[in-house]
Amino acid sequence: MLQVLACGAVVFPGLFLAFRRLLPCVFRHWSEADAVLVSERVVSSIHAIMATTAGVIIVTSCRDNVINDRHWLATSFVIWYGVPYMTYDLFAMYLSHYHRFRVKGHDDYKQHSLKTVNSFVRREFLLVLHHIALLTILLPVTLFFRKDQGDFFIGCLFLTELSTPFVSLGKILIQLALQNCWLHKANGGMVLFTFFMCRIALFPYMYWMYGRHYGVPLYSVPFHLPLSTNLGNFCILAPQVYWFVLLCRKGYRLYKRSRCPDPSPAVTVTDNSKDD
Repeated sequence: MLQVLACGAVVFPGLFLAFRRLLPCVFRHWSEADAVLVSERVVSSIHAIMATTAGVIIVTSCRDNVINDRHWLATSFVIWYGVPYMTYDLFAMYLSHYHRFRVKGHDDYKQHSLKTVNSFVRREFLLVLHHIALLTILLPVTLFFRKDQGDFFIGCLFLTELSTPFVSLGKILIQLALQNCWLHKANGGMVLFTFFMCRIALFPYMYWMYGRHYGVPLYSVPFHLPLSTNLGNFCILAPQVYWFVLLCRKGYRLYKRSRCPDPSPAVTVTDNSKDD
């Protein structure tokens, strides 16, 4: 088990440290905060591509029988890379938060302390809660409580990561001062599209697939599922809807600014939004 965990536990921190060292050599005008932020985003995108690929493989392999078909990746990916990544990402998000406020000159951020950790948790409470919930709820469900069923639905949950590379690309384009180019605008559209399809519309799709398997209409599926399953899905879906609303608001402000240009900095669709 320790050897398996070491896969992700070494890969993600190793990539983060490598990018953190390499990026300042390429972009010499960047601060340490810039390098940390972009490194976090690049590693997040790498994990998202891995998770999405695993999800596509699982979903296509298990679609004939969404309840009983099995694929080894449904469990192994969570152990090999899911748990180590979520643990690493909490630390990487804290480092990004710390350096972002340190470069702004905040007195409390001259060195790491309980104050800086507490400030990070308060400012990013929903994201921290999201990560902890995945570690303490999704992991036990995936490994111990599924009774070797539902690999298809685990694969669907992996697909929620599809939007992450586009969110990360938006941040990186801002670091490169390319927020006014067509690529950033097109990427903002892809953020909204992939976020809606893979983080919101995905849940009705999973309910529909479950209903199709048992010959139950979509509107009746929630009544055929245990209350704990419906509550679990609601707890996953609720923050996704909240983040999507924030993304839409920022996208609308970006559209208004493009129609009525002014000298103030552009608002980005991906600003201050991080999803896992």
